[in-house]
Amino acid sequence: MWILLALALLTLSFNKKIAVGLLLAATVWAGWLGVIELWAAGIIILLAAISMTGFTLPQRPAIQRTLECLLVVLAVALTLHLMPGFHNPKVLDLVKAGPQSAPFTLYFNVDKALTPFVLLICTRTLFVREIPTHRPLWQWLVLLLSVPALLLLAVLLGGLKIEPHWPQWLLPFALANLFFVSLAEEALFRGYLQQRLAGLMHPVVALVIQALIFGSVHVAGGMLLVIFASLAGVIYGLAWMWSGRLWVAVLFHFALNICHLLLFTYPMYVRQ
Repeated sequence: MWILLALALLTLSFNKKIAVGLLLAATVWAGWLGVIELWAAGIIILLAAISMTGFTLPQRPAIQRTLECLLVVLAVALTLHLMPGFHNPKVLDLVKAGPQSAPFTLYFNVDKALTPFVLLICTRTLFVREIPTHRPLWQWLVLLLSVPALLLLAVLLGGLKIEPHWPQWLLPFALANLFFVSLAEEALFRGYLQQRLAGLMHPVVALVIQALIFGSVHVAGGMLLVIFASLAGVIYGLAWMWSGRLWVAVLFHFALNICHLLLFTYPMYVRQ
């Protein structure tokens, strides 16, 4: 079922019909497994039907804004696990990546994975948009190096410690993090929020605002995590802004998370 859902998300950017078909197959399987209730299945079927009909928001501004706001509220609710009817299974329960790492719990999130399907209805340029100029290679190299640099900064600030490990649960972590976390968050914060803000203000201002909002979502982890996530939001936002491709931002997001897991205490350092 999870492979079907991941394939649906993978194909969503270039073949919506195949993506919807895979999503419906995953929905049937999820219902049989008890992962979703009838209410949640209804939401998924409605999203699939809207996607298949090629629905676009009405041209009348008032109706367009209202429907778009409702869709964004739905996307946020799905991302924050506020919608009823979803029973995301716990895959890992308080495991430790290493002796200095905090206990870690992993869920496979059906609800959060639906976010790109919702936001693609709001904007057809969610995955791909035109960019005015292409950045030179050296700027991309600097951006790539900023990923390990940010993690090393967290070490200097005391939030992480260098602690290489290769956990047995790397594959399920990678699957969940790429498709059910990184893609969903990039669709919401970069593909939708930053893109919409950039249409209203200077792109750099839009970049900063979305990064601050992204950081504030992590407030439960403490102020250091808020700062860390905000800086990460700048990296992901630049990757999206420079490339015009959502999947580029997703891969930067995924790369940082994998580097974090494999080379540092994950998700944070626990003082002995």
